Amino acid sequence: MQTISVQTTQNVSIQYPIASVGDRIVAYLLDLAILIAYAIAVIAAFVNMDLDVVWPWIVFLVMPWFLYHLMFEIFMNGQSPGKRVMNIQVVRVDGTQPGVGNYLLRWVFSLIDFHILSGAIAVIAIATNGRGQRVGDVVAGTCVVKLIAQKEITASEVFISPEDTYVPVFPQVVQLASRDIELIQRALDANTNHGNMQPVLMVTDKIKSLLGVQTDLAPAQFLYTIVKDFNHLNAR
Repeated sequence: MQTISVQTTQNVSIQYPIASVGDRIVAYLLDLAILIAYAIAVIAAFVNMDLDVVWPWIVFLVMPWFLYHLMFEIFMNGQSPGKRVMNIQVVRVDGTQPGVGNYLLRWVFSLIDFHILSGAIAVIAIATNGRGQRVGDVVAGTCVVKLIAQKEITASEVFISPEDTYVPVFPQVVQLASRDIELIQRALDANTNHGNMQPVLMVTDKIKSLLGVQTDLAPAQFLYTIVKDFNHLNAR
């Protein structure tokens, strides 16, 4: 299975597999279902109105359908609702976050990929291209990856003697006190032992605000990393 190295906001490279043709087709069909539902709702709302009344609104009503994929990929970091359900995402081939220009090129060339030969060109290109790219991806320098769920980190893997080679992800943890770490541990225990995620979410927001950090790590994984970094830096 071919993979691509994706750079996270912490400058850590993670290998993700290229999304399969099947995943991309299902994501496309899910998005299409949303668009069809939108069209039905619009038609139902205006079906009994005079054309003279509806006509000035036509452009505004059509724009969401026309710009659906472009707008969602820009504002959802390379995902549409269908892509999010299928856990796939658009990235640049160098593993970095695409810009508006990349998304715009993908969208423009979707006219070739999906509206000529009923999408056969896109399917053939994805299946035969080494990086699973359709024509729009090749032009835009992007590809679509499968966001495999990361292995769950357990407390036993974190609360251990820090390795000499370990490099802290969040050096800002030096601002924390032992009582902060105890609070984190209690929140993690509540989630592990009682399935109560609320303390984890609340403590995550508190720690992020206190340290002034942003991360795409899941809340529990973020807290485990904070504890590991704290233990490592305070063991020196």
